[in-house]
Amino acid sequence: LRDGKEMDIEVETVSPNDTIVLRPGERVPVDGEVLSGESAIDESMLTGESLAVAKTVGDRVIGGTVNLTGSVRYRATTLGSDSVLSQIVKLMRDAQGSRAPIQRLADKVSGIFVPVVMSIAIATFVAWFVLADSAPMVRAFAAAVAVLIIACPCAMGLAVPTAVMVSTGKGAELGVLIKGGEALQRAGDLTTVAMDKTGTVTEGRPTVTDVVLVPGGPAADETRLLRLTASLERSSEHPLADAIVRYAKDRGIELAAVESFTTTTGKGLSGTIEGVPVTAGNEAMLQDGGVDVAALRADAERLAGQGKTPVYVSVGGRPAGLLAIADPIKATSREAIAQLGRLGLDVILLTGDNERTANAIAREAGIGRVVAGVLPEGKVAELKRLQAGGKVVAMVGDGINDAPALAQADVGMAVGTGTDIAAEAADVVLMRGDLRSVVEAVRLSRRTMRTMKQNLFWAFIYNVIGIPIAAGALYPMLGLLLSPILASLAMAFSSVSVVANSLRLRGFRATG
Repeated sequence: LRDGKEMDIEVETVSPNDTIVLRPGERVPVDGEVLSGESAIDESMLTGESLAVAKTVGDRVIGGTVNLTGSVRYRATTLGSDSVLSQIVKLMRDAQGSRAPIQRLADKVSGIFVPVVMSIAIATFVAWFVLADSAPMVRAFAAAVAVLIIACPCAMGLAVPTAVMVSTGKGAELGVLIKGGEALQRAGDLTTVAMDKTGTVTEGRPTVTDVVLVPGGPAADETRLLRLTASLERSSEHPLADAIVRYAKDRGIELAAVESFTTTTGKGLSGTIEGVPVTAGNEAMLQDGGVDVAALRADAERLAGQGKTPVYVSVGGRPAGLLAIADPIKATSREAIAQLGRLGLDVILLTGDNERTANAIAREAGIGRVVAGVLPEGKVAELKRLQAGGKVVAMVGDGINDAPALAQADVGMAVGTGTDIAAEAADVVLMRGDLRSVVEAVRLSRRTMRTMKQNLFWAFIYNVIGIPIAAGALYPMLGLLLSPILASLAMAFSSVSVVANSLRLRGFRATG
């Protein structure tokens, strides 16, 4: 609104303190504060919480989130680079830029190895030239060349990249896309795995989990209760309504027409179905209609304690039952978290959702520690705290809100079914959207690191043994002098042995 008139303008031209009209279904263009109206806004991109957040006068709305139900007017506050979404992007870039590269063992050894070999070759040439009893130049040259050939660091140079190549290929076969050797190496050193809740541990889609009937109430059975409730909720755009309607349709329940439909923001809705008044919503909604919900209160409190959202239903002015809605955990989450524990890793649930829901999900999934109610900057701060304590931390997430934490973590793992920005910020992409892929990534990394160390060990031992022989260490005792041709064969054999050992990674098997 400008000068009291409503007009459409480009987002870039919005100024601080402009009044913006936000209609149902529209994306919030810029951050601001609600001046009038009430609505429910999907903030899952920011907090990860799957259920919409009620907004009323004085509440803050954030650019990029989605308005679901009501129409509101709000005052624009932070714009451009100061907006919450821009700050998330900045956090991600800062975290990526501050990551120090890991110096591989092979690089350290090679930095010393090459000048040492050159020195040995020169010393061998001088020794043979001075001490040889016949043809000193020929013998000195042959011995020096044999030293250089047998010491060619091919095996040492192949030790790491061949293992990385085979391992990343095997990971891709298992649905684990690893972005290079550094991420592969860091994954083997992990001590802690932090993971988001919504879409990572849970399905990321609310559904009906429980149906409770009032004994002797107006709904004869669950089908009747579901039919009436879903018929009513079909006229609503609320995420809880969608979960109820979807649940009823999945069970083949035919919905009925609704008359006199009304909705009360933040409470629920009511209407007449087949001549009978039906109300669905929270406890306050039914109490406002004079319905006594005492018969349902104990069940509602029990379900709420499990992190579920109870929806009360009355039929004909009498309590009929309630439906519990929650975002259920994935079928494989508990098994995967138990496997991470057996690998010696600490698991932390790091979520923007409320503490009660987070604790309920953690108990069900078998996670011992929960950090709830944190926004993206809070997740980054928690990871920094863990890293300052000497922990090597992985972050598993799927949303825009997880991107800064994925970048800050020593190893960021993005669920492939999530957002593109999360996948971009991560070091590992889990294509299956299954936490068992985290287990496979860690196991594959540890197996690969063992293979790398074996490769480097054999390459080093080969040189330790081969260089003295090539230099003529056995000549005084056995009269044995290694020719450059035999030295080249031995060098090739060492390279082949390293490649063959790396190829053994192709036999890695998934546990799930």
